[in-house]
Amino acid sequence: MPKFSATSRSTESEIMDSFSLQGKEMEHLLTDLKTVNTLLGGTAITLSGLSKLLKHHDKKRLITIIDFGCGDGEMLRQCAKFGQRKGYTFNLIGIDANPHILEEAKIRSEAYDNIKFQKKDVFSKKKELPECDIALCTLFLHHFAKDDIQQLLEKIANITKTGIIINDLQRSPIAFQLFKLFGKSLLRTKIARHDGLVSIARGFTKKELLTMINIIPHTDVQIHWKWAFRFQVIIKTQTSL
Repeated sequence: MPKFSATSRSTESEIMDSFSLQGKEMEHLLTDLKTVNTLLGGTAITLSGLSKLLKHHDKKRLITIIDFGCGDGEMLRQCAKFGQRKGYTFNLIGIDANPHILEEAKIRSEAYDNIKFQKKDVFSKKKELPECDIALCTLFLHHFAKDDIQQLLEKIANITKTGIIINDLQRSPIAFQLFKLFGKSLLRTKIARHDGLVSIARGFTKKELLTMINIIPHTDVQIHWKWAFRFQVIIKTQTSL
């Protein structure tokens, strides 16, 4: 059973971070993750941040959005639907290091001609990340240690023209206990139940997030607590200030 600490982030790994996860086991896990995000409103947090960053954008201009740690591409599909509703023209790119999950992402996104996927290691020293207008980090940063997060955010800020949207978990004992109850009744896979608890234990306090983000120069940062035990962080980068 994953352990929780109010004073420090867990260092336990999530099972889904293993690149060996594939096939039906991976498909069932992705379905469980979609259930969690749908019921707890996680997708809406990213989309509301997108609305804020796009408030003054010219709808005639192509807008490139990268989703880092895109998984099966669900967030990008939601962005595509959002763009269609609001009249934006999006170029959507999903980046992930797991080749198995990217194959599933391509299958699930076949109906969207403006979504593409790239297999990349975001911590590679090669300058290979494409430039974008907006970067998304939805339930992505908690997978990493503090120093890695700071390094990654600086790298993303350097290739992002408008801003970064972070949607990630608050490390809360209440959330940890509620997820135990929620997981037993609504999630099919043991991996989803296990990894959900690990994710919360690897989550952040507001102070921890701000400490990591404030090292990025020339940015304007907004951070909001959202249900269910999430933080929405909007980082406006230099070119958009």
